[in-house]
Amino acid sequence: MSASAFLSAQGIRVVLAGRVVLDDLSLELPSGHLVALVGPNGAGKTTLLRALAGLVPSTGAIDVGGDALSSLPLRERARRFGYLPQGHIMHWPLPARDIVALGRYPHGATDPARLTPKDAEAVLRAMRATDVLEFSERRVTELSGGERSRVALARVFAVGAPVILADEPTASLDPRHQIDIMKSLRAAADRGALVIVVTHDLSLAARFADRILVLSQGRLVAQGTAAEALSEQVMADVFRISAYRAQYHGEAVVVPWAEI
Repeated sequence: MSASAFLSAQGIRVVLAGRVVLDDLSLELPSGHLVALVGPNGAGKTTLLRALAGLVPSTGAIDVGGDALSSLPLRERARRFGYLPQGHIMHWPLPARDIVALGRYPHGATDPARLTPKDAEAVLRAMRATDVLEFSERRVTELSGGERSRVALARVFAVGAPVILADEPTASLDPRHQIDIMKSLRAAADRGALVIVVTHDLSLAARFADRILVLSQGRLVAQGTAAEALSEQVMADVFRISAYRAQYHGEAVVVPWAEI
C-alpha cells in the first residue's frame, strides 16, 4: 500500500454461487476523498463495497489504515468501517436518537439509554451533521423516506469510522434529499473520512466525487476525475449511452442523454 493510501485492495476476487462477481480488482484510495463507484447493473458494485469491509468472502489482499483486514477482529472492523446498506429499512419503532446511538455499538455502547459522555457527544455530532436533531424523540417508523435516510446516515456517522461505505444512499429519494445526502457525505470526506458511494446517478457522481471508479463485469475499467472516468469512450463502451456535458458554478455536469 502506498504511503498516501488509507484503503487498498490487491487482486480481489469474489465468487458467489459459482459465479465470478469480482475478478483481479486492485485499487488504492486516500483519506479525505469522496469516491463514487459506478457501473451498469450487475457490475459488482455492491459486492466490492461489501468485500472491502470483509462482509463477503474474497481472495486477494485488503489493507485499511496500515493493517491487513484479515488480521482485524470483527469489532475493530466495525470501528473502521461505517456501512450504509441499500434501502435503510427500519422495522423497529424506536426513537431516531436510539437508532443513531446504534452506531456506537462497536465502541461498547450496548444500551442507547446509557451512553458515556463520549458516546453521547458522538451521537449528537452525527445528528447535527445530518440535521436530524428535531427528530430525536420521534419513532423512525413515523418519519418520511427522506427523514429516515438522514437518520440512517447519522447512525453511520456516529460510528466515527475513518471509512464510510454508502450503497445507493440517494435511491428513491426526491432531488432535494438526494443533494442533501450527497452534501452530507461530501462534508464527511472534507472532515477527513474516506467516503465510497455506490450510485447510478452519474450527474451526482460527477458533481460531488473527487474520484470515480467504473466497474464493468466485475472489473475496474476506468477511474479518475469525471472527465477521465466518464469520458465519451467509457460512456459508450460501458453504459452504451452518450452524455451532455457542461460546467455549472465551477462543477462538472454530466447528464445521460441517448442510447447508442
